[in-house]
Amino acid sequence: MKICFPVEQDNGLESPVYGHFGSAPGFVTFDTETQQTGFINNRDAVHEHGACNPAAALCGAGVDAVVVGGIGQGAMMRLMQDGVSVYQAKDGRVSADAENFMQNRLLKLGGRENLCGGGAHACGGH
Repeated sequence: MKICFPVEQDNGLESPVYGHFGSAPGFVTFDTETQQTGFINNRDAVHEHGACNPAAALCGAGVDAVVVGGIGQGAMMRLMQDGVSVYQAKDGRVSADAENFMQNRLLKLGGRENLCGGGAHACGGH
């Protein structure tokens, strides 16, 4: 299974999870079977609120789930429509939250809980 984490820069497993999915500069991917990481540049990081489409950056990457610090309703719904599950980060570092994911210790999002509400600074200052 391939999981994805929004990040500010690619430091592999040591990357902190970025506070807002839509405006993250990139995404670290982690394959739970091979334990390998990858990086995807978010070509849509700069956008007006509600107009982002970061899911497009993940298109074709084979991502099964994303682990986020924060995410807007629109982005979460687009991901879910594409069959991508969305989880809430717990520890805020890719390595720890990858382990949390594999141990089923992350909250799966699917409603309005923990969603970002407005503007670029609505989620943890990002």
